[in-house]
Amino acid sequence: MIKPDWLKRPSTSLTATSDVRGRITQARLNTVCRSARCPNMGECYSRGTATFMILGDVCSRDCGFCAVPHGRQADAVDPGEPARVAAAAKGMKLEHVVVTSVTRDDLPDGGASVFADTIHALRHALSAATVEVLTPDFQGDATSIDTVAAAGPDVFNHNMETVRELYRVVRPQAKYDRSLEFLSRVSARYPEIAVKSGMMVGLGETTEQVIQLLKDLHKTGCRMVTIGQYLRPSKEHLPVVEYVRPEVLDEYARLGEEIGIEKVFAGPLVRSSYMAGEVLRATL
Repeated sequence: MIKPDWLKRPSTSLTATSDVRGRITQARLNTVCRSARCPNMGECYSRGTATFMILGDVCSRDCGFCAVPHGRQADAVDPGEPARVAAAAKGMKLEHVVVTSVTRDDLPDGGASVFADTIHALRHALSAATVEVLTPDFQGDATSIDTVAAAGPDVFNHNMETVRELYRVVRPQAKYDRSLEFLSRVSARYPEIAVKSGMMVGLGETTEQVIQLLKDLHKTGCRMVTIGQYLRPSKEHLPVVEYVRPEVLDEYARLGEEIGIEKVFAGPLVRSSYMAGEVLRATL
């Protein structure tokens, strides 16, 4: 299937991205931008931003859409990682910091304590910056969810990724209702935190299924939603069923906001962390 013109991006100067690459390498950190082969990496790096990925670079789950390597995590949790993330964010002079992770089902708390430590380190180093976390589902463990939320991020993001009907294929180790309950818990117990989620299109979902997901997200109290086109990372991953036209994505955004979600940011190359600071400011 040939990619349409609306998915083509202009090339980015390597010089413009070298500073961020250098800082990330020097700090011995990972970014989801690189690990997930994000199409926006060049643009974001050239703007001086990146999404930090903590807890290693190997995921314990094997989702059909994701380019992040999966398998057994060889490395133990690095106690110095939160401080290095904070130092890198400060050096980059970030006004909005996004932190995500691989899924670590091998850890008792799923890595929640490391998220909390990273939030605290960022607050200490960059008191004026807003902090957004994008976490796995922690297998639905309420204590782990509360550990992260109690640390006080400005935005708590957990992606639904796809519609209910495609979960067994797209996210075989996840549960649709468990993720909805996750978002509902944060919204109900921590109203000061903006709850966010995201999904992909082009995997074979119907318009009706997308609308139902938007309604389900609204019921959880989710305030922000991102919608973007799924792009196949390799031949080993799920195929693209459809390249969804930009005007259809615009309509999804309109319908989501009509349903009651404060901000739906949709576009062919929109990703969970893309323009995250701007999306947050649109809800304030």
